[in-house]
Amino acid sequence: MKATTPRGLRLHIGLFGRRNVGKSSLLNALTRQAVSIVSDVAGTTTDPVEKPMELLPIGPVLFIDTAGLDDVGSLGLQRVERTRQVIDRADVAFLVVAAGAWSEFEEQFLTELRRRETPVIVVFNKADLGVAEAALRQRLAEEGVPFVETIASNERGVADLRQALIHTVPDEFMNAPAIVGDLVPPGGLAVLVTPIDKEAPKGRLILPQVQSIRDLLDHDASVLVVKERELHHALEQLKHPPNLVVTDSQAFLKVDADTPPNVPMTSFSVLFARYKGDLVSFARGALAIDTLRPGHRVLIVEACAHHPIVDDIGRVKIPRWLTQYVGGKLKFTHVQGHDFPAELETYKLVIHCGACMLNRREVLSRLEQCRQSGVPMTNYGVAIAKCLGILERALAPFPAALATVSKSAM
Repeated sequence: MKATTPRGLRLHIGLFGRRNVGKSSLLNALTRQAVSIVSDVAGTTTDPVEKPMELLPIGPVLFIDTAGLDDVGSLGLQRVERTRQVIDRADVAFLVVAAGAWSEFEEQFLTELRRRETPVIVVFNKADLGVAEAALRQRLAEEGVPFVETIASNERGVADLRQALIHTVPDEFMNAPAIVGDLVPPGGLAVLVTPIDKEAPKGRLILPQVQSIRDLLDHDASVLVVKERELHHALEQLKHPPNLVVTDSQAFLKVDADTPPNVPMTSFSVLFARYKGDLVSFARGALAIDTLRPGHRVLIVEACAHHPIVDDIGRVKIPRWLTQYVGGKLKFTHVQGHDFPAELETYKLVIHCGACMLNRREVLSRLEQCRQSGVPMTNYGVAIAKCLGILERALAPFPAALATVSKSAM
């Protein structure tokens, strides 16, 4: 994958630690570029600094340098909050500490990372100025926590850190799950219904469609791409029915009507609910739509930072479908990008986009945050299918998710 690889497909590596432990110097040494400003003044890094690159043999990665977790003052607290947002999406964490300066602060942060099940490498930086205690090194080794000694200013130990990273990369990144290719046998055919609207600028398809096409080709399947108006005619021209029809969720009703009952059908957003999150949890969350009442608060989360368009899916269409389903006005709140409220208890439901721009860990972190707050969470495609009365058909290709909604209907 080249530098144009979407951030959501890159291994996210966060550099965390107190101020002035050398996180920025370490990032510059790892990338061999002056990515972050380096200074002896504590708190030089204010906002997260991201650097995408290719790191062989891992592939596409995204290094994220962060502000010190011990920053102080009103601005410092805002910087710490930004850093904590990075924790939610880090696939691997570098816990950077000045050698010989391990304290309760690092101990607590290591505990939090392990609670989150985030793979972590402890980096004892500035090894020319101090030495990590032998007892600490032994304990980390016994607990299976890899550690490396570095002097970032002259790149000593950086090769060892790269090697430790290779051994720490989560298996699910090296052996990424399929988006849709596992639903179509080799030599089979998938029909993709891709409406051409304002969300797909001229000359381009949106990212989930492109990634689905590539995934099907990687699994030796054939792909037929049509607009929703041409689907009926296209299906009539085929000698044999396709193995799967995938549509944009906004065209669910028409595609449902034009697709024969014996042909499995779902949407790109439902595919990404599985690929980027947990489809069973999202299916369970969609059932909470039945409990909504006029006046209830609903949080709609959009990973893209695009400017809202006329008839926008998240700001117009989903609120309209939900309002019609509930039979009264709901109170909607919208957030974008990496923003996600810390306090969720006032919401009755969270509806997330397909998250093609996020990595899976960030989506799973949000799911866990909702679970701890007792707030159900679903995604765009699953919620739309529920509102339109075709949820079971949209989930038919996924037995575990289908069983979740079928049990509730009994």
